[in-house]
Amino acid sequence: MDSMDDCSHPKWNESQTDQAPAKPCILVIFGITGDLAKRLLIPALCNLGSYGLLDEKFCIVGIGRKPFSTESLKDEMQKNIKDFVLNPDAIKFGQALVNRISYVRGDVGDANLFENLKNKLEELASQNFSKNHLFYLAVPPDTISDITIGLHNVGLLKEKENSFRRIVIEKPFGEDLESAKKLNQKLLSVVTEQQIYRIDHFLGKETVQNIMTFRFLNNIFESTWNHHYIDHVQITVSEVLGVEARGYFYDETGALRDMVPNHMFQILSLLAMEAPYAFSSDPIRDEKIKLLRSIQVMDAVQVSQRTVRGQYGPGTIDSKNVPGYRSEKDVSPTSNTETYVAMKLLIDNLRWLNVPFYLRTGKRMQNHTSKIVIKFKSPPTALFGKEIPNVCPNLLSINIQPKEGISLRIGAKIPGMSLQVSQVNMDFKYCEYFGIKTQTGYEILLYDSMNGDHTSFQTADMVETSWALVQPILDNWANSTSIDFPNYAAGTQGPKAADELLERDGRKWFS
Repeated sequence: MDSMDDCSHPKWNESQTDQAPAKPCILVIFGITGDLAKRLLIPALCNLGSYGLLDEKFCIVGIGRKPFSTESLKDEMQKNIKDFVLNPDAIKFGQALVNRISYVRGDVGDANLFENLKNKLEELASQNFSKNHLFYLAVPPDTISDITIGLHNVGLLKEKENSFRRIVIEKPFGEDLESAKKLNQKLLSVVTEQQIYRIDHFLGKETVQNIMTFRFLNNIFESTWNHHYIDHVQITVSEVLGVEARGYFYDETGALRDMVPNHMFQILSLLAMEAPYAFSSDPIRDEKIKLLRSIQVMDAVQVSQRTVRGQYGPGTIDSKNVPGYRSEKDVSPTSNTETYVAMKLLIDNLRWLNVPFYLRTGKRMQNHTSKIVIKFKSPPTALFGKEIPNVCPNLLSINIQPKEGISLRIGAKIPGMSLQVSQVNMDFKYCEYFGIKTQTGYEILLYDSMNGDHTSFQTADMVETSWALVQPILDNWANSTSIDFPNYAAGTQGPKAADELLERDGRKWFS
């Protein structure tokens, strides 16, 4: 007979991890002096090192245009570590890691940069550092192909002597279907698909990593994970911040391109895919691409009926007045770029027959949150012989950020002589149960890329399939730019049309 005592309940402790250190490599960071590196990549490496997950010979070569020497870059890194690393053990590791950083200055359009980089890597190899090279492109999207071809031209992408050569590419991967295809073609002309790691930092967050475990190791949920029991699904990624210093980039991109074909579709695919035959890279990615291909591609009429776009105007956040999008730095005063998007998606397979998936994402919204809400169908109450107030469907909430955890709403009888029902929440919070310290979300992705694990990275097919789903929306919006922007105030939950999108189906957004 099974016993509750058969299962242990261990607390997680980074210092007691049983994982082996990542495979030794030299991490080459293009854009070492940029925000991504100092705020996220270097802190993530400091965290990994404090957990004992970096090889003793791990080192970094930074590439940038700023007039640093190796010594002045080290000084800058020391300052950044104090500012952006929160864990004392990680700070201590980072102070030692700085001594394993080299700097190569140059412009990616200059062939001499790649020759100088090659010489630096050969110098490090002569000092008994690893011959494995991981090239991280923390750079603007329009430089990705130039860097990759530059590396190829000097032979730095050729794998030999049992050493690997890998490139890690940040989103956005293309700006539409055509550009994504062209970029894939350029990359695959000089490297193999196995050498490319298209990164999405959302997939490094613990709650996202936990979606498959939650689904497939808890039969109580997987057995009800279908159209027989689920009414609809909502995925929300909302930000309180505006465009900050990214006005020029964002005005050319918009919320749809920035968030939907990567972050939101990756969450959706994990949430809705079928069970893989094994929990390893290829089977999981096969199921994710199958799910993406099952999403209905909208025609022009459906785009007008199932999508909403918005742009924030002036408003109030945390009792402070904030400007509208068109008043932000480097944004056109007549811009029609959307800062908000909502949509209704349908999946053409048996599991999700007629179950709508509602997605929304926006800037300058009321709350900073990323979450999934699954609403189950209404329970039968006829067996009680009378109408019972306060009976509501079960709600399952998976909170990705800022407070990672899972909550299940259930109905419970209120103590007393009569049958009265109250809705109560069963809550699990990562920070309370596991005591996890602050992480950036990049730790597991960096670790996996060093070890050659593609599970949390997109394939060329995934990227192109995602853009194929988004392309009809881009085309429709490009041909109908006379929308009345701004249509929601900063500090609110988005445009009224987004509420109406669900109201037409007899539903509403969960805050």
